[in-house]
Amino acid sequence: MQDLTVGQFDLIANFFSFTIAAMGAATAFLWLNRSQVASSYRPAVTISGLVTFIALYHYLRIYDSWTGVYEVSEGMLVATGARFNDAYRYVDWLLTVPLLLVELILVMKLSKSETVSKSVRLGVLAAVMIILGYPGEISQVAGTRWLWWTLAMIPFLWIVYELFVGLKSSLASQPAEVRGLVNSARWLVLVSWSFYAVVFIFPMIGFSGGAASTAVQIGYSISDVVAKAVFGILIYMIAVRKSAAEGYIVDGEKPAKSA
Repeated sequence: MQDLTVGQFDLIANFFSFTIAAMGAATAFLWLNRSQVASSYRPAVTISGLVTFIALYHYLRIYDSWTGVYEVSEGMLVATGARFNDAYRYVDWLLTVPLLLVELILVMKLSKSETVSKSVRLGVLAAVMIILGYPGEISQVAGTRWLWWTLAMIPFLWIVYELFVGLKSSLASQPAEVRGLVNSARWLVLVSWSFYAVVFIFPMIGFSGGAASTAVQIGYSISDVVAKAVFGILIYMIAVRKSAAEGYIVDGEKPAKSA
C-alpha cells in the first residue's frame, strides 16, 4: 500500500466506481424485468438481483474505505492514518457466492428434492471455500497464503465436479433452447471463479508493493462483475427462454396454444 503511485490509487478507485455502476445497473435490470419470466423462474431472477445488490452495497463500502486511506497533496499520496478494510470483500463473498450457485439450480427447475439437496450442498461448499481463503488473504507470509489457498481449492474443485458431473443428467433434461446457455453458465462459473484463485496468488508469484495491490484489487473487481452481473444476466436469459418454451405470455400465466 505504501508503494502506490497516484495513478495506481486513482485506477483502483475508478475500477471500484465502475463495479458499483455495473452492480447497480444489473440489480435494476433484473428486478424490473422479473415479470418477463414465468413465476417458477422469478426466484432465480430475484436472487440474481439480490446478489448484485449485496455486491453494490459492499463496493460502496470498499470505495469509501479505499478513498479514506490517502489524500492527494501536490501530486503525492499522503496517508490519512485510516486502514483499508478489505474484509468487506469476504463478507460479500460469504453471502453472494453460495447464492450464485443457488440461482443456477433454481433456474434449472429440477425436482424439489434435487433442488434442495444440490442447493444446500453447493451452498455449504461455497461458504467453506470463502472461509478457508480468508486467513490466507490477510497473511503476508507466502507459505501461509499457499496453505490456505490449497485448502480453499478443495471445496472449489468439489463444486466444479458437482457442476460438470453431478449436473450432467440434469443438463440433458433441459429444453433444447437453453442447454447451450446453461452450459455457458457452468463454464462462466468455472472461468470467473478460477480467476479469483489466480488473483489470490499474485503476491506469491512476483507481484509486490503497489503493483500487487493494483493487480489484486482490479482483478477481484473484474471477477466480481463477470461472476455476478454478467452471470445474473445469463440466468435471466435462461429464464426468459425457458418461460417462452413453456408458453408463458408476459403479463399473464396462460400458456400459448400450439398452432
